[in-house]
Amino acid sequence: MNMIVCCKQVLDPEAPPASFKIDPASNTVLQPPGVPPVVSPFDEQAVEAALRIKDSQGGKITVLTLGNNLLRDVVKKPLSMGADELVLLEDEVFEGGDSWSTAYALAMAIKKIGEFDLIFCGRQAADWDAGQVGSGIAEILGIPSITVAKKVEAIDGKVRVERVIADGYQVVEVTLPALITVTNELGEARYATLKGIMAAAKKQPTIWKPVDIGVEPSQIGAAGRRSKLLKLFQPVREGKCEIIEADTPAEAGANLAVKLRDAKLI
Repeated sequence: MNMIVCCKQVLDPEAPPASFKIDPASNTVLQPPGVPPVVSPFDEQAVEAALRIKDSQGGKITVLTLGNNLLRDVVKKPLSMGADELVLLEDEVFEGGDSWSTAYALAMAIKKIGEFDLIFCGRQAADWDAGQVGSGIAEILGIPSITVAKKVEAIDGKVRVERVIADGYQVVEVTLPALITVTNELGEARYATLKGIMAAAKKQPTIWKPVDIGVEPSQIGAAGRRSKLLKLFQPVREGKCEIIEADTPAEAGANLAVKLRDAKLI
């Protein structure tokens, strides 16, 4: 079983909201000082889904990451978890892309990697939360896709997926090759072991530029965007507090109920 997992380096979603700053001129989020980036948590769960198949029946896992100035300690985490190879699409022209240009670049890289049975993606990235890249890759490659998978099993040349829906889950079977996006209902991704961290430190990633995957700079990154970001901003939240006064707690409760009813909250 040859598997490819698409992972993204993102700003740590667990960082305090106050640490995030926006550059309104460029519509970008600035890297919070002292807060290192991480692999998107949904992508870690995609790695976990691939590792479970590898644990049960063997196989090879290639991790594919796109960006620029990627931190090796961050993007090597899937290797320390048990993945086999790491391919980096690393160049400044990959920056600033939207879902389309990112999916296109990743799909062209997957074509260059060659033979594969399964592609895994997180259900969405933890920064923009668009949830479009995985389905875009499948569309460009012309293969079936299943989204928001909470369980993935390889059985008799097919894959059986439990797919989350609003009131439960669906069981879907798909022939290979296919692409699957993985949701957090899969469960926690495994921790990297000391042995895995040491092995990952020795592995050197394969680095590809746009020319290596046969694409023009105008097709990828900011130049290849098909959407336009009009405004990126932090919402301003305002609140006020009113103290309900009364001679007794019972009277205060009654006054509060009147206020809430007048505000149509009860």
